[in-house]
Amino acid sequence: MSEKPKNTEKPKNTEKAEQQRLGVFKTYKLYVGGKFPRSESGRVYEVTDSQGTWLANAPLSSRKDARDAVVAARKAFGGWSGATAYNRGQVLYRVAEMLEGRRDQFVREVADSEGLSKSKAAAVVDAAIDRWVWYAGWTDKIAQVVGGGNPVAGPYFNLSAPEPTGVVTVLAPQESSFLGLVSVIAPVIATGNTVIVIASERSPLPALSLGEVLATSDVPGGVVNILSGRTAEIATPLAAHQDVNAIDLAGADDVLAKELEVAAADNLKRVVRPQAVDYFAAPGIERLTAFLETKTVWHPTGALGASGSSY
Repeated sequence: MSEKPKNTEKPKNTEKAEQQRLGVFKTYKLYVGGKFPRSESGRVYEVTDSQGTWLANAPLSSRKDARDAVVAARKAFGGWSGATAYNRGQVLYRVAEMLEGRRDQFVREVADSEGLSKSKAAAVVDAAIDRWVWYAGWTDKIAQVVGGGNPVAGPYFNLSAPEPTGVVTVLAPQESSFLGLVSVIAPVIATGNTVIVIASERSPLPALSLGEVLATSDVPGGVVNILSGRTAEIATPLAAHQDVNAIDLAGADDVLAKELEVAAADNLKRVVRPQAVDYFAAPGIERLTAFLETKTVWHPTGALGASGSSY
């Protein structure tokens, strides 16, 4: 006896439910102290693609958000700078692993933000992931390159060792919303600093999504803090903040950069001036060394004995 053929048609009520399903829009938030707050001001602004099509509402950060980010970064500095270089390298590599798993999401966001084709956006995302791996490999090597023993006239050991500067504010590049962003964040934290990032004003979504990756990548809360909004509005109080030790002006125009340099001079912040950069090119170690201080230690070698040898 033959079996009765099965009815493969979907119930009409199921089809109707699928047609009526509403899309789930993503709510983008700031990333401060390992948490995802909305701006304390409650403000947002519209983010559009290169064609002017609405993509999302992004938080419009305030001065209070900037101050909160500094507090979080300072609180995290002791633990992060005191971690071993090998451990920091493992954490940065973990970020690359997590980005690899969310590659498709970032390809889509970069394509929308920068008006790129899917293939070009994929190349950008792949380069950004590789950049994390590159800096992860430098964490336990940079001290050997820029530190070491110094010849001195006298019976002393003279040793120089690099140390992180402290809390760094970074203005992310405006046009390179992801590869440029990674290229200015990774070297800062690789050397033990903590960072407050002001995302690209026009294209903040990849940066805000990066916060979600960092939160699940063993990066301690407060090591990286990401703000979105009007670059000048957020950067001005940070440049003048007495507990910020350095500032990278990569995403500032000439007029804003000059204003921020003047404000940064009040507590002698280190300043990296904006310059034209090909973010696809090998980055070198300039940004690694930009936010390092050199500590030099002298130690007596001991008195010379009758045989002429020291101990």
